[in-house]
Amino acid sequence: MTYHAKPKLHHPSLARNAVGLTRRDYEGKVSTLCAGCGHDSISAAIIQACWELDVKPHRVAKLSGIGCSSKTPDYFLRNAHGFNAVHGRMPSVLTGANLANRELLYLGVSGDGDSASIGIGQFVHSIRRGVNMVYIVENNGVYGLTKGQFSATADQGSTSKRGVVNADQPIDLVGLALQLGASYVARGFSGDKQQLVPLIKGAIHHRGAAFIDVISPCVAFNNHAGSTKSYEYVRQHNEAVNRLDVIPCRSEISVEYPEGSVVEVEQHDGSVLRLRKLAAGYDPTDRAAALNLVLAHDSRGEVATGLLFVDSAAHDLHQHLNTTEVPFNRLDAAVLCPGAAALQRINEGLR
Repeated sequence: MTYHAKPKLHHPSLARNAVGLTRRDYEGKVSTLCAGCGHDSISAAIIQACWELDVKPHRVAKLSGIGCSSKTPDYFLRNAHGFNAVHGRMPSVLTGANLANRELLYLGVSGDGDSASIGIGQFVHSIRRGVNMVYIVENNGVYGLTKGQFSATADQGSTSKRGVVNADQPIDLVGLALQLGASYVARGFSGDKQQLVPLIKGAIHHRGAAFIDVISPCVAFNNHAGSTKSYEYVRQHNEAVNRLDVIPCRSEISVEYPEGSVVEVEQHDGSVLRLRKLAAGYDPTDRAAALNLVLAHDSRGEVATGLLFVDSAAHDLHQHLNTTEVPFNRLDAAVLCPGAAALQRINEGLR
């Protein structure tokens, strides 16, 4: 199979954002995933969100583990920092990097196998600690690299491409994130870019643990009748709880919306997350209601998508630990190792 490299030259008429970059500047290498893979659509949504928000690629750290999903950071933001961790260990590496340099935007991309199976312990602790990150799970319900075995998120009763029925109860990462205290929880569908791009933009602006579960059909092993992670199933059973957009305060954005109520959530950086409710009475600031909604839709075989919960007053890991405003990687030896006298004072204070 031959893969063609993307051209380095861009047409001069391409639109540029506030930092002088075109959308093409946010792309990466040519994808080697299967044609039609939902993961590529998620990469495109990340590219679009970062371009629209004028994100500087060199101020982004993208991290992943192992799996088809964990290959995707190579396909966007080629000028960002990147680290491909051991299977399931991405959250721990991201946490350490975040503690060392709090000034970067941390974007963790994982899969249902990477986060819900071998890495579930890593996922749990990064979420409950409130690490300031955007954590995206590209969820297809199968192990694509090892030819289609059920993953831990595969729904009970769903069938594999070979006709095998899954007898195990699934792990719902959205419900788990809500219970663990994630302060921004959303679910999207790779086939709905109009919804997914604003969800990613909102997560980027949020301070704290932002988690997005994206149903991303595997066209090779899990896009058939009987699969609850297929394109057709999600389109037929998708229940969007809201529509939203992110309005940065640094520049005016004109948008048009259908009639309905509006909830505006001010973020720490001054941006406004404007959410238009389509579901009557749904409150995205009520954690318990969000969990009940997810469970209710799940019991009816429906997939609830949209911004499910947000806490604009959340604290991140650095606030919990009361760390210095100066990133650890900039502190010199004199500050990091103040000497025996300082250590003695600390020890005396703990007696």
